[in-house]
Amino acid sequence: MYPRPIPEAAVWQRRLYVLAVVIVLLLWLCPLFAIILTSFRSTEDVMGGNLWGWPTGIGVIDNYTAVFTQTPMARYFINSLIITIPSVIGVLALSTLAGYVLSRYRFPGNMLIFALFVGGNFLPHQIMMIPVRDLMVRLDLIDTTAALIIFHVAFQTGFATLFMRNFIAALPDELFQAARAEGASPFQTLIHVAIPLVRPALAALAILIFTFIWNDYFWAVVLTVSDSVKPVTAGLANLRGEWVSAWNLISAGTIVVAVPPVVMFFLMQRHFIAGLTMGAVKG
Repeated sequence: MYPRPIPEAAVWQRRLYVLAVVIVLLLWLCPLFAIILTSFRSTEDVMGGNLWGWPTGIGVIDNYTAVFTQTPMARYFINSLIITIPSVIGVLALSTLAGYVLSRYRFPGNMLIFALFVGGNFLPHQIMMIPVRDLMVRLDLIDTTAALIIFHVAFQTGFATLFMRNFIAALPDELFQAARAEGASPFQTLIHVAIPLVRPALAALAILIFTFIWNDYFWAVVLTVSDSVKPVTAGLANLRGEWVSAWNLISAGTIVVAVPPVVMFFLMQRHFIAGLTMGAVKG
């Protein structure tokens, strides 16, 4: 099922493997490097057709300043924060509660409810575009940040519940039995026993959900119209319409949009790795 490790004695095989990894990594990073390099180019460089060569003029300060002074990118950025942060908090809260109940309690319909959470992950969101948009129109929430928050919380909670349910189910039963013996209520057991133990999993899930919501483009276009509500992904598409040939500004805007998920990952890298490997090795 899994690839066999390369023996240490097979020196040439290991060298070829490392070489292949380096080549694939360089190919994967080439588009990112090209965007970063283009965001450093001056306007004269871009207008002169120098899109792939080394920049003859550096306009990094002008480019990144223009993104915030000549476009509504700052508004888009704030909109994304307004949408993403409450959505992540809502998903974490609901998925932790649902995962705790589904993993620690047995009741009629337990597996059916869990199956609904799992099955919802296999539904393409695109086929629900018209019903979701019509629902938001009837609720008078179309073209509001609340529409995107409600949608993301509703549709990300399924995956997050599956994620949290499995982590909480892996915790030792003795801990919960001891908490009940001490007279702790179910909610107290969740707060004081389960959550401290699954904190790395919550951190890993927070990074994943943050990235999913921040990078969402499809629903940002479907549920928003005005610039006062659009998040950065939809706003970046607007820049492409306004700055047709200003690739240096578009590239600078792209880098600005990509920074928050990257920063969040590096700030929580230790917790992210711990959450993904939690339970992989038994003591």
